[in-house]
Amino acid sequence: MPKFAANLSFLFTEVPFAERFSRAAAAGFAGVEYLFPYEWPLPDVADWLAAAELEQVLFNLPPGDWAKGERGLACLPGRQGEFAGSVEQALAYARALGCRRVHCMAGLRPPEVAESEVEAVYVANLRHAADCLAPEGITVLIEPINSRIDMPNYWLDDVDKAIRLLDRIGRDNVLLQLDLYHAQIIQGDLARTLERHIGRIGHVQIADNPGRHEPGSGEIHYPFLFDLLDRLDYSGWIGCEYKPRAGTEAGLIWRPR
Repeated sequence: MPKFAANLSFLFTEVPFAERFSRAAAAGFAGVEYLFPYEWPLPDVADWLAAAELEQVLFNLPPGDWAKGERGLACLPGRQGEFAGSVEQALAYARALGCRRVHCMAGLRPPEVAESEVEAVYVANLRHAADCLAPEGITVLIEPINSRIDMPNYWLDDVDKAIRLLDRIGRDNVLLQLDLYHAQIIQGDLARTLERHIGRIGHVQIADNPGRHEPGSGEIHYPFLFDLLDRLDYSGWIGCEYKPRAGTEAGLIWRPR
């Protein structure tokens, strides 16, 4: 049986962030994830998590200036110092929250920079993050995000590219975060993708397509994929990173199905 984590940046948004932890626990979730915790004081986040008796499953490294459209720092030449600082900030939160997975967003493709230079910067930054976080037992995750619909110009927008980068980074604590919604848009063939890469997957996320809504709302046959993950002995978490169509609790009817 898969372990489902509620993504609090997408679910329970009917209430303020502080209240989403208890709402997730009341709905039967044992773990939570979200995009970024940094706008809230660390002691407060730790208290909300502990009060709800939830496991902190995942969050992202600081992405740069999100409000101005930045979507990660890892592939950006000239921003290495800022990236190193983001690793330290994420580490402080991960320690206090007992979180053992952090997602490192690649960033948007920088204009007029050779692909070889972009990749070299990305690989060096991921090695730095992995080496800083390995003594804490923390895994760094890289995620292919579709650049056709959700994040135009995102640099890491292909599953095969992510696997090749994992090989080049060469760190045991850097793994693939496979969002099946993004993978469906990027290339489809989800079952074979899972089978081919299961040994390198550190986290799975879900939403249906089109619309990025609940499982069962679109074309992806999630009951089959959940059974496949069981057959493949996947023991990690599955993050529910989808947009409820008509309220979070009402949309959770997919879980017992």
